[in-house]
Amino acid sequence: MKKILFIGLIVCSQLVNAQQRPQYTQYIFNNYLLNPALSGIENYTDVKLGYRSQWTGLEGAPVTAYLSVNAPIGKNFIQGDATAFPASGGLNPASRSYTQQYQASEPHHGIGLTIVSDKTGPITQTNIDATYAYHLGLTEKLNLSVGVSAGFSHNVLNLSQITTADPSDPIFNSLDNNQWKPDLGVGIWAYSSDYFVGISAQQILPQNLYITSKADAYQNKTVPHYFLTGGFKLFLSDDLTLIPSVLFKYIKPVPTTYDINMKMAFQDKLWFGGSYRHNDSFAAMAGFNLSSFVNVGYSYDFTTSALNTVSNGTHEIVIGILLNNRYKVSSGQHSF
Repeated sequence: MKKILFIGLIVCSQLVNAQQRPQYTQYIFNNYLLNPALSGIENYTDVKLGYRSQWTGLEGAPVTAYLSVNAPIGKNFIQGDATAFPASGGLNPASRSYTQQYQASEPHHGIGLTIVSDKTGPITQTNIDATYAYHLGLTEKLNLSVGVSAGFSHNVLNLSQITTADPSDPIFNSLDNNQWKPDLGVGIWAYSSDYFVGISAQQILPQNLYITSKADAYQNKTVPHYFLTGGFKLFLSDDLTLIPSVLFKYIKPVPTTYDINMKMAFQDKLWFGGSYRHNDSFAAMAGFNLSSFVNVGYSYDFTTSALNTVSNGTHEIVIGILLNNRYKVSSGQHSF
């Protein structure tokens, strides 16, 4: 009975206007997932693999997995993003010296791809989107990029996991439980060596899911998701850095929520930090830049909402792979 009730609650939470896209504790490690304007922001091909198990111990709780890839395109770089370091390897991008010598990038393009699969109870949503961004230097040290993402959302409702009071309910029997829908997002990102601010929107083409009756369409209509985020570096020494950031999420008619994040980085070797999500959880985070090819981040969320009586918290792991990393850096310039 508990399983049936929980699945029912999950379905209602997804079909009613609510948060319909995954949330990430380590958004600071891969803001590209939320904003296509970060396509090509680094000087290498940035590959990220992520896995998030939310509210572990609770059957049917959200599980998210993703792959993201993006890279810069352009040949006319002098300093900036594509050739910001000399061929022998350069300054640690988390250091004060790098910040002092930073120059804005030459105009260039960025492209990428995201594949995100999110399963909650009987509902599985997979988003496949190509991204594009254009970057230019507004001032000597300030860059601006504008990006767009476009693709498809594959939505599957496993009817075998749903139990209804009336199996002959006409709405249940008319559910379209396997759908492909268009997907579109946009974003703007302003960034320098020691701060960033961005705004983006996902799922901006509202779609009706599962229920085909026009009279009931309002019950399962997708809604746009809006994100506003910013962060900056505070240097405690030449190689020890504090990086506070904040993320606001607006999803009508859900109340606006926010994440506050604090990260401490030592050179480009390791980092640790904490996060607070309003009325939901606290999180502890840590990561290691193992080499110029791979880095790893892990976070654990301590649930503070009413679900803490049945949840064992949330695990999230992110693996970063730095391809075509000709300058042998082990951390990103702008992936704070």
